[in-house]
Amino acid sequence: MIFELPLTLDRFIHNPKLLFSRSTLPAFNLALEEYLFSLSGEYLLLYVNQPCVVLGYNQAVLNEVDLDYCIENDIRIIRRLSGGGAVYHDQGNLNYTFITDKGETPVSGEFLLPVIAVLGQLGIPVEAGKRKDLWLPGGFKVSGTASHVSKGRVLHHGTLLYETDLEQLHRSLNPERRDLVAKATASVPSPVKNISAFLKEERIDPPSFTQFAERFATQMMRHLEIDGITPLSPADEERIEVLRRSKYAQREWNYRM
Repeated sequence: MIFELPLTLDRFIHNPKLLFSRSTLPAFNLALEEYLFSLSGEYLLLYVNQPCVVLGYNQAVLNEVDLDYCIENDIRIIRRLSGGGAVYHDQGNLNYTFITDKGETPVSGEFLLPVIAVLGQLGIPVEAGKRKDLWLPGGFKVSGTASHVSKGRVLHHGTLLYETDLEQLHRSLNPERRDLVAKATASVPSPVKNISAFLKEERIDPPSFTQFAERFATQMMRHLEIDGITPLSPADEERIEVLRRSKYAQREWNYRM
C-alpha cells in the first residue's frame, strides 16, 4: 500500500503564492483553481467547501452518487478538471491545491512531500499510498488526490479529512449500482478516518477545525518559505465569478456523464 517517495528530493514548488479562499461555495473554489491554473507562476491554494460530492473529470454521476440522498440533504454535485475518483467535501475537510509549471523530470507523487512534512510537524504521521493518497497508521485514508496537466502547467489537489461527517460521506458516495455507465472511470472505495479521531485515540486533545486549518497554513508557509497570504483582487474575483457561473454552476458540466 505504501508508495516510497525520495526524502531528499528538492522541492517541486518554490516560494509559491499562498491563497486561502474566503468562499465555501464549491463552484467558486473549483473555478478559482482553474483560474489560477490559467495564470503563470506558482500557487498553493487552501479552501473549505460546503457539503458536496466532487466528481473526477471522466466519472458518471449515476455510478458514484446516491442522488436521492444528496438531494434530500442539500449536497451539491460538482465536477472538477482532474481525473480520479469521487470525493466528499464538507466544512470539516481542508482542501489543498498546488499549481506550478510542469518540470522536465517530475517525480511521481512529489507534491505530497510538503503535506507529509507539515502534518508530521503537527503530530499527524501519514504515509503516501500507491494512488498518491495519504494514510494514517492502521490503514485509514485521510487524503485522496488527483492531478491535471495541460499546456505545460500542472495542478495537484487533495483533501484532508479532519472532522468530516463520515456518515454523510459514505451515504452520498453509495449509489445503487456502480456500472450503469460502462465507459466512465470508477472510484476505488477505501477505509477512512478523521484526523481528529486519530488524535483522540493517541490521547491528544484535537484542536478545532479552524485551529487545525490555521496551523496547517502557518506550517506550510514556514516549510515553503512563503511570506504571507495573497488576497484576490476585485478583478480576479470578477473573472472567477464569470467562470463559476458559466461552467461550474452549470448542469451541463456537472452532470454531463
